[in-house]
Amino acid sequence: MGIGLGITLLVVGAILTFTNLDESYLNTNLDVVGWILMGGGVLALIMGIIQNAQRSKSSHTVIEERRGGPDVIERRDDPRV
Repeated sequence: MGIGLGITLLVVGAILTFTNLDESYLNTNLDVVGWILMGGGVLALIMGIIQNAQRSKSSHTVIEERRGGPDVIERRDDPRV
């Protein structure tokens, strides 16, 4: 969600900043609003990339054991366990 939100904020901010919109109906400078939205979009993209990198570093341990036979099979995916 963070990456999609960041891209959306960047696009909306660029539209507000780089197009010639009629500012007479709003008492704000749309260029400044656009730059603020683009800054928020960049931050959202960075946070989304950091979250995805942290998710890929997580490890899962799977232990498989069979009983009733002469062999006990144990499988570990995580070398730390």
